[in-house]
Amino acid sequence: MSGFLRTRLAESVQAFADVFRNPNLRRLELAWVGSATGEWAAIVALSVFAFESGGAAAVGLVVLIRMLPAAAAAPFSALLADRFPRTRVMVAADLSRAFAVTGAAVAVFADAPAGVVYALAGLVAVVSTAFRPAQAALVPTLARTPQELTAANVASSTIESVAFFAGPALGGLLLAATSVGVVFAAQAVAFLWSALLVRRISVEALVAREAVAGRRGIVRELGAGFEAVARDSRLRLLIGLFGAQTLVGGALNVLVVATALELLDVGEAGLGFLTSADGLGGLIGAAGALVLVGRRRLAATFGAGILLWGVPLALIGVWPEYVVAFAMLVIVGLANTIVDVSGLTLLQRGVDNSVLARVFGVLETLVLGAIALGGVLAALLISVLGIRGALIASGAFLPALALLTWRRLAALDAAAVVPADRVALLRSGPIFAPLPPAIVEHLALSLEAVTVLAGTEIIRQGAPGDCFYLVADGELAVSMDGRETARLGSGDSFGEIALLRDVPRTATVVAKTDALVYGLDRDEFIAAVTGHAESADAADAVIARRLGTLRPEVASL
Repeated sequence: MSGFLRTRLAESVQAFADVFRNPNLRRLELAWVGSATGEWAAIVALSVFAFESGGAAAVGLVVLIRMLPAAAAAPFSALLADRFPRTRVMVAADLSRAFAVTGAAVAVFADAPAGVVYALAGLVAVVSTAFRPAQAALVPTLARTPQELTAANVASSTIESVAFFAGPALGGLLLAATSVGVVFAAQAVAFLWSALLVRRISVEALVAREAVAGRRGIVRELGAGFEAVARDSRLRLLIGLFGAQTLVGGALNVLVVATALELLDVGEAGLGFLTSADGLGGLIGAAGALVLVGRRRLAATFGAGILLWGVPLALIGVWPEYVVAFAMLVIVGLANTIVDVSGLTLLQRGVDNSVLARVFGVLETLVLGAIALGGVLAALLISVLGIRGALIASGAFLPALALLTWRRLAALDAAAVVPADRVALLRSGPIFAPLPPAIVEHLALSLEAVTVLAGTEIIRQGAPGDCFYLVADGELAVSMDGRETARLGSGDSFGEIALLRDVPRTATVVAKTDALVYGLDRDEFIAAVTGHAESADAADAVIARRLGTLRPEVASL
């Protein structure tokens, strides 16, 4: 191993360890342990309950009841995490899920109609669509460095892989020793555990979010996640590839059963081992994903994960042997971790924090819908092409898509390098200094460079405000009613009063020398500042200080 690689791996391991030294991230990750493990255990119990109540058709019905309403609800429930403190949304979701699953346990013990249990399971799935986007959107706020952000996603993916492997095993053991109702009760305890840990997370509260939402209107707020994806080709690409991967993942749920029981004829025990191979691969992938910590260029890695997800499935169809199938599914699990870590980190870095939960809500909708559709398409492919043909066709789809989009992914990487001078410029002022690293990096990439010649008027007193400015170089003069009141130089900023107080420009700013300034769009500025209490307080202090240099009637605005 080269010295560079050893150093890089040591730094990655250190960042991973820092995740659990960060009290807030540690609580979030441990909450995810309880939530994910309990959920997988309960899915096993629910499937057994449905099968005993109505056979395979009832199991399929339960999948639809859990998936389709949740897919429809995700974009709207995710709004809660952009309007209210995300920890409160997660606690409320955990408590609601605990209440619902407790009701399911009571229904089972009371021999209530199966439909009651199915409906409560569907409610749990719907409420979960508020928890997961809030969790994903909260991580960038808690991470203290960019490396810690990626490492936190590695930890979350590892926990999910362990839960996928251990949850069903735990559910099976509880079922063997007790009953379906007891498993549901255990899931309720897991949700309460999660709520207790999330409640202890200390994070700056969101402020003024309701006021911003009120100006835009509730209908636009509900659709803001879709709007953000629709206007940004980068998000469309990433979320589209996520959707394609989960479509094939939904197909795999059916294909692995058909492969084990018909193509390989290894029976139910063999099916269990093949299913666990995915979780094993996820654990191996988590160790490999440590090398992604601190990398800025993750889009090509994301594309490689998409490609690696599909090729093994096609190879199972080409070479249908049990050992080969097990090894290939381990690789699929490894690829799944790479896709999750790189894709989630790219979204967290690239989306405005004020709509981040709703963008994850859009992703949740796509994922749930694609999983359900993938299962239907797999059955259709098997009927038309046979099991081997279905494996080859499903496996070839993702590599083809990855190759077709490779140049666009490479372009994302080329644009992902955050200029250090812009980050330093943002950090030098009191308004942006308190913000989490991921938000500052996003703002740095959003800055628009403007070169102005001496004598150029940048803003005019009385005009509407649509932009905030940072001075990178040069000297500017601030005047009011024709009287110069201040000079601005490198590291200074202006334009916040009109944006945060919703008033016309209070002064005119003219370049005294040739200058370089960076502009930040109104919505980006307001979302960043009002989304963090300490930053909002710093902005108020700056405004008060500046208004104090102006006439009293202006200060009263």
